[in-house]
Amino acid sequence: MSDFTNEIVLRPRFQLALKTDLDHIKQVFDSVGDGQFVVKRLDEHIYIRFQPSEITFWSPQLHLELISFEEGESQIHGVFGPNPTLWTFFMFLHFGVGTLFVILGVFAYSNHSLGKDVTLLLVGMFFLVLIWFGLYAFGRMGKSKGKPQMEQLKDFFRKMVSGFPRESV
Repeated sequence: MSDFTNEIVLRPRFQLALKTDLDHIKQVFDSVGDGQFVVKRLDEHIYIRFQPSEITFWSPQLHLELISFEEGESQIHGVFGPNPTLWTFFMFLHFGVGTLFVILGVFAYSNHSLGKDVTLLLVGMFFLVLIWFGLYAFGRMGKSKGKPQMEQLKDFFRKMVSGFPRESV
C-alpha cells in the first residue's frame, strides 16, 4: 500500500495487490475479534469502523473492496471516508445552498430586467456564499479532527494484511 501525502485528501483511496486468494483474505478479516474496531463483511466488501464507544462526530471508516481476476491474485481497493449518514447530510446541505443560490440569481436577474430592486436578493446570495465558506471550514475542521483515527484505521489495515505476499509492480 502506497503511503498518502502528508495532506489527507477528501475521501483518500488506495489499491493493494496481493498474491493470495480472496477466501484467505476474507477469513483473516472474519476472524477479527472484539477490539478497537468493528469489522463487517458483506461478500467482497469489508467495512472497518470504530467501536460505538469511541465514535465521535468526525470518526472516519474504511471501506475495502476485494477483487480477484485470477486464481491466487487479489486486489484490495480501499476508501477512507466519514460516516455515510454524515456525508449524505453534508452533501445535501451543499446541494441545497447551491440550489438556493441559483434560484436567487434567477430571481435577481428577472427583477433587474424588469427594473425592480434586487438589493435583498443580492444580500441573500452574499449570505449563501458565506454559508458555503462556513461549510467548507466546517469540513476542513472535521478532516483535521478525524485524521488521528484515520491513521489508526490505516495501521490496523496494514497489520491485517502484513502476512500476505505482495505483488511486485
